[in-house]
Amino acid sequence: MTSSTFRSVSCLLKDESKILKLKKRNEGKVFVKCSMSTKAQKPQPEVRIGVLGASGYTGSEIVRLLANHPHFGITLMTADRKAGQPFSSVFPHLFTQDLPDLVAIKDADFSEVDAIFCCLPHGTTQEVIKALPKELKIVDLSADFRLQDPSEYEEWYGQPHRAVDLQKEAVYGLTEILRDKVKGARLVANPGCYPTSIQLPLVPLIKANLIQHGGIIIDSKSGVSGAGRGAKEANLYTEIAEGIYSYGITRHRHVPEIEQGLSEATKSKVTVSFTPHLMPMIRGMQSTIYVEMAPGMNTEDLYQHLKDSYKEEEFVRVLEKGVVPRTHNVRGSNYCHINVFPDRIQGRAIIVSVIDNLVKGASGQALQNLNLMMGFHETTGLLYQPLFP
Repeated sequence: MTSSTFRSVSCLLKDESKILKLKKRNEGKVFVKCSMSTKAQKPQPEVRIGVLGASGYTGSEIVRLLANHPHFGITLMTADRKAGQPFSSVFPHLFTQDLPDLVAIKDADFSEVDAIFCCLPHGTTQEVIKALPKELKIVDLSADFRLQDPSEYEEWYGQPHRAVDLQKEAVYGLTEILRDKVKGARLVANPGCYPTSIQLPLVPLIKANLIQHGGIIIDSKSGVSGAGRGAKEANLYTEIAEGIYSYGITRHRHVPEIEQGLSEATKSKVTVSFTPHLMPMIRGMQSTIYVEMAPGMNTEDLYQHLKDSYKEEEFVRVLEKGVVPRTHNVRGSNYCHINVFPDRIQGRAIIVSVIDNLVKGASGQALQNLNLMMGFHETTGLLYQPLFP
């Protein structure tokens, strides 16, 4: 017998000895054979979510983020043009989720829903929300309830507001600034993407009188997804690629929203110069803000105040001195990165703020708000967000 054969026989004898000892030890014991399903049973969600306008970019982001939420589950999804289709046929990268088929709003059953994310275009949202059951919690991602003055809405959006009573009820949902109001709200108007990137750095500074109220210049740049998913000639690849496009010069609809937030912070009228630009990228947003500092203030004062204001906040990060915020570093996340730099012009400072326009600028902040409205920690479902390539 070779040495290798001897080792094999020896191992077999040892194994048989172990089996005999195990059998003797288990004599007289009763064992129940259990079958285990390889497919996990999905528990009934604590909060049943409806997503209106689920086939758009903000709607799909809501779905992506809710995949990791332990308490929220989607029970209703609407998309009139895609009604009757499975969601995976519209966004194949989200096929792993157990989701209901898309239905038209007129066919939606709201009896199986506790809360709504409304991702419909402005102008159509007012009538839809007005008709929803009064007990539903709602986060509206359109612009329809952001402006407190209905006449200002008519001026900037070209049509009268058709749900003025609801407008009075709506709470503006800039989470880090208005958290306490959001907690008790039934209807939250989710901020626009540009106003989020601008107000997060400016509200603490203007409230503390560290910067002058006049002479604020804002240069903002956004990925093309900010223009929505509808087919538009100006957003075709050949129109956008390898170039930068300024639009809405002096008349962009986010201007009154920005000025409303800054004016509320300082209790006096604030006006800004704001120009947005469309960039040849899918997502991401940067606002470069030029401000005149209050007498006696310097960039160190501005930097330290922002650092102190957001030191307890998860989603707003004031970077280390000298580090330039980059859209790549917030892509797919609910974070806002901010930093302050001295301008070469004496007495002025430059503030750079970056967000993902679809997440912190839309769906991520919406989820942050609904978490608060439903009594959960606002970071729930937002700390891990895998993003498709």
